[in-house]
Amino acid sequence: MREPLIELRGISFEYPGRKRVFQGLDFTLYRGERVGLVGPNGSGKTTLLHLIMGLLRPTEGEIRIFGVPRKKEEDFKDVRRRIGLLFQDSDDQLFCPTVEEDIAFGPLNLRLPREEVQKRVDMTCEALGLEGLKDAVTHRLSGGEKRLVALATVFAMEPECYLLDEPTTGLDPETTERIVSFLRSHAETYLIITHDRELLRRTAQRVCVLQGGRIEEARI
Repeated sequence: MREPLIELRGISFEYPGRKRVFQGLDFTLYRGERVGLVGPNGSGKTTLLHLIMGLLRPTEGEIRIFGVPRKKEEDFKDVRRRIGLLFQDSDDQLFCPTVEEDIAFGPLNLRLPREEVQKRVDMTCEALGLEGLKDAVTHRLSGGEKRLVALATVFAMEPECYLLDEPTTGLDPETTERIVSFLRSHAETYLIITHDRELLRRTAQRVCVLQGGRIEEARI
């Protein structure tokens, strides 16, 4: 029997002063699944990821992650250690002076030994082609380079599940290929938001569409 990793049941959500985003939304991501999520701009795709991570709270419904109900801020601390979120805006993810420090920040916060942190930084940089940028000042990077470093900060945490919000935006084909290769080799479970149908075809086992506040299965 497959293990439900993320379960959303009857989720409703609305931003203050705006129309309701979700109404009775259900969604399950099983361990070992690789799922793509598509939908019109403004349909709530990013909001969905933020609900899963506890950055937002539903007005109704239940969130269960790793089999445990998640309601309070304290409940989500464990979630954020075990699930890696790539933000839509790379600048929201990068705040250290150099690339190497940004990638090392998460593993250091896990209180891993320095040797293990360095190993993760080196492995991630090699996989994503960032060896030559380790000492670069992060805020001086191009948009595409920042995107790649933001991905590296998530990958270096070695989470059990990835939530990736438009991971290949602004990247050239060669860099996109590195990300596809990394996902295939290192990521067992993930949910990817993207408008890139070719990326979905190459990385997703199934695709869901978010529209009208509900999620339904779709064809790739």
